[in-house]
Amino acid sequence: MSICDRIIVPLDVPTQADALTLIDALPEVSFWKVGLELFVSSGPSILSELKTRQKRIFLDLKFHDIPNTVAGACRSAAQYQVDLLTIHATCGRRGLKDAQTALVETAGEQAPKLIAITLLTSLSSRDLAFDLKIPVELPEYALEMALLAKESGLPGAVCSPHEAAQLRSVCGSEFLLVCPGVRPAWSEAGDQRRAMTPGEAMKAGADYLVIGRPITASEDPGAAFQRICEEIEA
Repeated sequence: MSICDRIIVPLDVPTQADALTLIDALPEVSFWKVGLELFVSSGPSILSELKTRQKRIFLDLKFHDIPNTVAGACRSAAQYQVDLLTIHATCGRRGLKDAQTALVETAGEQAPKLIAITLLTSLSSRDLAFDLKIPVELPEYALEMALLAKESGLPGAVCSPHEAAQLRSVCGSEFLLVCPGVRPAWSEAGDQRRAMTPGEAMKAGADYLVIGRPITASEDPGAAFQRICEEIEA
C-alpha cells in the first residue's frame, strides 16, 4: 500500500453535490471519510457513488447507544460494504462486543472493520478533567479505551497521533490505528487540540491518517494532497 493510500480525506460538506465535486477534483484520493453531516444529508446514496468510483470508504458515524441499539445499527450498516465503521469505546464492553458480533454475523469476512473512538481529538486534558470529570490522565484514558476495544474483539481504534506510539506498543502491530488531528506544519490547526504532522504521526505508529482542511480548503487540493504524500515519504 502506498503512502497516498493511507491518507483518508473527509467529505465534510453539507450536500452530495458538494461531495461529488470534491471527489472529482481529487481523483488521486483512494480513501474517503463520510461523517454525520453528509450522511444525514444524503443518506447511503453517497456511499453508492463512492463504490461506483471504486473508492474505499470510512463511514464515521460514531455509534453511541445501548448494546441492543448499536448492534442493530451495525447490522444495518453492514449492507453498505464500507471499509471502516466507528463506535465510541464508551459504549462499554457489552456494547462493543455486541456491535462487533452483529457485524460479523451479518457480513462475515466482508464485514467493515469496526474501530473504537478513544477520545475526540477536539478534547484536551483540561476538557477531560474539568468538563467530563474524568480523573485520569489523557494518555492513560486513551490507552484504556483502546484496550477495552481490543479485549472486546474490535480490530482497531481511532486516536490522536499523540497517543499512537503508546497504543501501538501496548496493543500490538496488528491493531489498526486511525489518526485524525493530523496537520502539516504549513497549515492551521483549526479545532484540533492534539495535532501532529503527517510524518510524525506515521512514525508514531498510525496506519491511516485523516487529513481534511489542509487538502480540501486549499486553493489547489490536488497539489496539497501530493505535497503531503511527498513530505511523508521524505
